[in-house]
Amino acid sequence: MRKFLQNLKGDKVIWAVVLILSLFSILAVYSSTGTLAYRNKSGNTEYYLIKHLFIMVMGLGLMYLAHLIRYQLYSRISQIAVFIAIPLLFITLVTGSSLNEASRWLTLPVININFQTSDFAKLALIIYLARLISRKQDQIKDFKTGFLPIMLPVVIICILILPANFSTAAILFATCLILMFVGRVSTKYMVYLVGIMILTGGIFILILMNSPKKGRLGTWQNRIETFFGDEKKQNPDELYQINQSKIAVSTGGIFGKFPGNSTQRNMLPQAYSDFIYAIIIEEYGFIGGFIILFLYLILLFRGIRIATKCDTTFGSLLGLGICFILVFQAMINMAIVVDLFPVTGQPLPLVSMGGTSIWFTSIGIGIMLSISKANEDAEKQNEEESQNSTENATTEI
Repeated sequence: MRKFLQNLKGDKVIWAVVLILSLFSILAVYSSTGTLAYRNKSGNTEYYLIKHLFIMVMGLGLMYLAHLIRYQLYSRISQIAVFIAIPLLFITLVTGSSLNEASRWLTLPVININFQTSDFAKLALIIYLARLISRKQDQIKDFKTGFLPIMLPVVIICILILPANFSTAAILFATCLILMFVGRVSTKYMVYLVGIMILTGGIFILILMNSPKKGRLGTWQNRIETFFGDEKKQNPDELYQINQSKIAVSTGGIFGKFPGNSTQRNMLPQAYSDFIYAIIIEEYGFIGGFIILFLYLILLFRGIRIATKCDTTFGSLLGLGICFILVFQAMINMAIVVDLFPVTGQPLPLVSMGGTSIWFTSIGIGIMLSISKANEDAEKQNEEESQNSTENATTEI
């Protein structure tokens, strides 16, 4: 055990944050899956606990392995990963498993696990974008050699994610814009890009609104109308979700009802995934909800610190990208639970019950830790060189 802990490199604060979030996740998932267990597993409440424990342990294992790899190698891996992600997203749109009229999953053969291709695509794109921006710093202000090669993979992947998962596409696009801004991409070209995306999205929406079957657009429309309070057009299902979530939040008080005593877990759809933050507040109170929020803010701060201390452009952009998209997703999930944002399908990273989403999040954090490990190694080397030079100077005197 001691040898294993000694092999944990990188930012120890991030390791601690991950472990605390994992503990909250295990307790909250076990508490919130009772109804699911009675519905699908004849009351075997331990089934989902054991399954989630396995997924969490696998995630921590992937994080550990990812942090052992030199972060520079991910630059090469991203060249393959991004070109695998594009056809996977297309296949998912055409033949993927659907939920709420959204094709988001592919079922992996043999092991029979649902794989959300957008999770893989997000990580692949961020790494690839960090690679492109860092390698094109000399031509970064040029439209043809700098902006176009950077823009194309962002537009293609976000458009492929958009029909099934608007919120994920929006978060990913916003993160990419931040990376482009930090990477000194021309602001003028970025404004053009945003304008083109808005125009394209507007045309797409107009086409769907005038078609007999609105599909996914109908879901988006219902959620927006429910959020902005148009009583005549509010969707009862969407309204029910957010009302049950607000009841859970309001009855939690300061100290909560204590673990396992939630009542809204039996009423709230997706209590174990999209609305798990509401269950945490109900059982652990305002204090528990604040702790979760504070942990993500710590993760954001440490991620920015890792990025600013890195001595390579690729490492800095990569650390920022992974950190931002993870925290953005968490903030949006928490904002939805307290009715500050329309309902979307965003889980709470590292806390909500999931499968491959937890694994890809863990890999992303492992990459951040790899960058942190490289920073620590560089600092030690600089200290040793400084010490040796001081000793040499003393010897000469």
